[in-house]
Amino acid sequence: MSLSSALNNVQSIFSTTALQSNVVSTNIANVGNADYSRREASVTTSLAGAQVVSISRAQETALLSQYVSSTSKDSAQQTLLSGLESLQSLMGGNDYETSPSTYLSAFQEALQTFSTTPSSTIAAQSAVTAAQDLANTLNTASDGVQSIRTEADSDIATQVSSLNTLLSQFETANDAVKLATATGTDTSSALDEREKLLKQISSIIGVTSEVRGNNDMALYTSDGTVLFDTIPRTVTFVATATYTAGTQGNGVYVDGVALDAGEGSTTTAEGSLQALLQLRDEVAPTFQAQLDEIAKALVQTFSETDGTTSAAGLFVWTTASGVAGDTPSSSDDVTGIASTISVNSAVVTTEGGDPMKLRDGTISGITDLNASDSSGFSDNLDSLYEALSAKRDFSSDAGLSTEQSLVDYASSSIGWLEQYRSDATTSSENTTAALSRSSEAYSNETGVSLDEELTLLLDIEQSYKAATKMLNAIDEMLQSLLDIAS
Repeated sequence: MSLSSALNNVQSIFSTTALQSNVVSTNIANVGNADYSRREASVTTSLAGAQVVSISRAQETALLSQYVSSTSKDSAQQTLLSGLESLQSLMGGNDYETSPSTYLSAFQEALQTFSTTPSSTIAAQSAVTAAQDLANTLNTASDGVQSIRTEADSDIATQVSSLNTLLSQFETANDAVKLATATGTDTSSALDEREKLLKQISSIIGVTSEVRGNNDMALYTSDGTVLFDTIPRTVTFVATATYTAGTQGNGVYVDGVALDAGEGSTTTAEGSLQALLQLRDEVAPTFQAQLDEIAKALVQTFSETDGTTSAAGLFVWTTASGVAGDTPSSSDDVTGIASTISVNSAVVTTEGGDPMKLRDGTISGITDLNASDSSGFSDNLDSLYEALSAKRDFSSDAGLSTEQSLVDYASSSIGWLEQYRSDATTSSENTTAALSRSSEAYSNETGVSLDEELTLLLDIEQSYKAATKMLNAIDEMLQSLLDIAS
């Protein structure tokens, strides 16, 4: 080998190791960066010596697709669970101590106590107070359910805005990938940015991708609606400022196509948007319907009638127009009654009422069951107590059995919520585990291993040292030649 050839080889080694060191250093700097894919310098040898011919980026399309899908499902399940936990918190947490069921039981006990001592003013007042507590918890629960719906609607608006922004950024990243591909320059950074945006988009809405010629990528929702194809499609939503029972929220539209809400405790939703729609339009309204059925049954049970005329008794309510509501029939739609139910002022001492009217059946003024004014009269109280445990009909729209007692119905409502939340919790653990596994599998194939990079760095160092020794030998030979020539 001539000295000139040896010098060329040394120069090639130095150039190659410099590029390799740069790639390895970049990899090491991004250890733990989930949005970075490992780079690798491909080295080949020829008559001109070793040289870096390309810098490749680790890619696993199938694993990425699985990771994106897992992200969508876990995001949806966690969003649903968060909403259910808010409903549980509204009811008093794990023990449901502020639920209508708890206060209804307390009210029933107060009625029984009053029935055993019908002459006691204290017992009468306690029964009225228990009734007020029951009405108040129904008001609070109903208002809380609508607040959860309002918050979900606000979150939908925020998510839609974020999604449109991400799609706009995705267009920029996709154009950068196409340009780098067309010009033959390194696409690694542009691909990293595009994949990062794809992951963020998938947490909001279920998405599938398709890579076409020139590395162009198109995005579709899980039901096949175009989300991005050369340019982003517009996602639209009109927020509703305030929710009351019966308010219908607006839909989310992707390129003019309505996005479906998720279904079930193991939700079919993919991405937070569908889960928020499920919470706002299915879960919360169903629970509201159950609260309304409880309130409606209370008004009916405690109404007073003379055989031809029926009037409000212990419990009264206000219609949407602000007037006192009549005693509803079984078929009447009284959506929102739980938010306005209250105790009749005729028995509230602080409002000039007489709690003994509950004993005598004279709250409405159209009946007087204790005509003899007996202090030991308990027939009406016994009848009301038993009515709370008697079977009655409920609407099938509330998702519970249509024939059971009011006490059982209130308990079933809490059971429905707890079962829904419990199943959603189990499903959330499963989706989190699936996301963890898919993330780990994807990271193992495309992420940076510090141990591997340090080992590679040592190999590069050895190559550099060998080139240095060769350069020293060439220097000595050249010096010898110069000495001979002189």
